Amino acid sequence: MKFGTTLKNCRHLLECAKELDVQVIGVKFHVSSACKESQVYVHALSDARCVFDMAGEIGFTMNMLDIGGGFTGTEFQLEEVNHVISPLLDIYFPEGSGVKIISEPGSYYVSSAFTLAVNIIAKKVVENDKFSSGVEKTGSDEPAFMYYMNDGVYGSFASKLSEDLNTIPEVHKKYKEDEPLFTSSLWGPSCDELDQIVESCLLPELNVGDWLIFDNMGADSFHEPSAFNDFQRPAIYYMMSFSDWYEMQDAGITSDAMMKNFFFVPSCIQLTQEDSFSTEA
Repeated sequence: MKFGTTLKNCRHLLECAKELDVQVIGVKFHVSSACKESQVYVHALSDARCVFDMAGEIGFTMNMLDIGGGFTGTEFQLEEVNHVISPLLDIYFPEGSGVKIISEPGSYYVSSAFTLAVNIIAKKVVENDKFSSGVEKTGSDEPAFMYYMNDGVYGSFASKLSEDLNTIPEVHKKYKEDEPLFTSSLWGPSCDELDQIVESCLLPELNVGDWLIFDNMGADSFHEPSAFNDFQRPAIYYMMSFSDWYEMQDAGITSDAMMKNFFFVPSCIQLTQEDSFSTEA
């Protein structure tokens, strides 16, 4: 556990706080963004209500409930969580109870703002049965692949050390629909056993130099520089839709200082002739 305590220990902590004259004003819980079970919120809210009741018995008047973050950035997930917690909040913390309810939806707002493109820098062929049962095997007689990327847990995937990855890798290059898929695992560049990004997935055979795309990487991707001096932060390129681009042009926003960052397109993003910006832009 990164922080917090168990429900069993809450009474002891509240009693210690009372003895030390520390004012406790509320309860906070956090559900990981990797958690796919919205029912976890049912248990969390029930436990929070228990802690409020304990605090009242000891003499605290708590007035704040923080339901944490962990929202992935998809409207579907947010609506699903809302569908679960709204009726429970009406029961456990009804309007007029004096409890202020807050959340920390930072990930929801920033996840979709960034897409990470990583490069395959090495590959290794291994026996298919070396992999765990995280994904359906493609056949015992077929090889499996370990791919090493130029970014890992000591870079943009730092949150992988404490939470499961919440995005699915996509192959950037075009491949045929009937192209065979192989059991694969994805690793960072450090050769550290902790630097495993995806334990097992199905991918077409990739080569060194190919690109993988990870969507929704805006949350927890920009950390302090790693202790590994050779690992550089990925370059940031600003992208926008062509409709937005021309709308800004029509609005007269053409200053070099504001627009120059949009002129650089990474090599893994290939634009067609029709998609290219006009020379006037």
